[in-house]
Amino acid sequence: MATIDILGVPHAYDLTAPTAEPQVLVFIHGWLLSRQYWQPLIDLLSPTYQCLCYDLRGFGDSQPIEISGSNSQETSVSLKADNHACRYAPAAYARDLGLLLETLNISSAWLIGHSLGGTIALWGAAQLPYCVKGVICLNAGGGIYLKEAFERFRAVGERLVKFRPRVLCNLPGIDWVFTRDSVARPIARYWGRQRVIDFVMAHPEAARGTLLDSTTETEVNRLPELVSRLKQPVYFIAGAKDTIMEPKYVRHLASFHQLFQACGDNAIEIPDCGHLAMVEQPEAVATQIRNILSHHPG
Repeated sequence: MATIDILGVPHAYDLTAPTAEPQVLVFIHGWLLSRQYWQPLIDLLSPTYQCLCYDLRGFGDSQPIEISGSNSQETSVSLKADNHACRYAPAAYARDLGLLLETLNISSAWLIGHSLGGTIALWGAAQLPYCVKGVICLNAGGGIYLKEAFERFRAVGERLVKFRPRVLCNLPGIDWVFTRDSVARPIARYWGRQRVIDFVMAHPEAARGTLLDSTTETEVNRLPELVSRLKQPVYFIAGAKDTIMEPKYVRHLASFHQLFQACGDNAIEIPDCGHLAMVEQPEAVATQIRNILSHHPG
């Protein structure tokens, strides 16, 4: 693991060795997760493509620097220039990504984002058209604001963030529960433990902020317009049994891109797969990524 300072926050990342392929695959994780979940895919793809994965600000090992001696009851966070009201919106995380790619001298990238990471990838493509050559959204879609559903989702999410005790890691069998949450079939116990760790480690302000800033009516309704304006190829991979981001919502957002309008083949569905496709079905996802990139060489 290496780290790079971005706007006062050390960002943890892993970068594989360069290959003959010019594109770097950049993996962006979802809410309350970390870069760790990309490793099965990176193991399959890194012999052909250089791969970069990193922890979003406030998640995994990218924890803000706490300032001691603050007079407020809340712990202050060093964010330097990142003090605007929506610093946890997808667009703000896309700015972090741009600085990361610039620092690492990556000038040709395909962004692969899971769930919330998919939204960040779309914003990254909009902000960095000279650098981002394409986007693959995994278990990511939406663009339809259902008021009651979103209000319930936000309320449940806020309760989860507020009441997650650090002793959760020590509760017997809690990792077993996480091996069955939001997936089509139970995943390995290792991933259950990792999900507990990431759930507890997420910085409270980032966990709550990303939840609230990414699910406003304005933010959700902006997604279709964002996708329709992108000139780069954009593909969407859905899990057929995903109950968090159902395939119909993935296809809905995909339909706004020029690829769908031209031939309707930018939405791909993986059978017997839930919301963690990169862990549940890494071989199937890797095959789809290779197929997509083969149509867009260089």
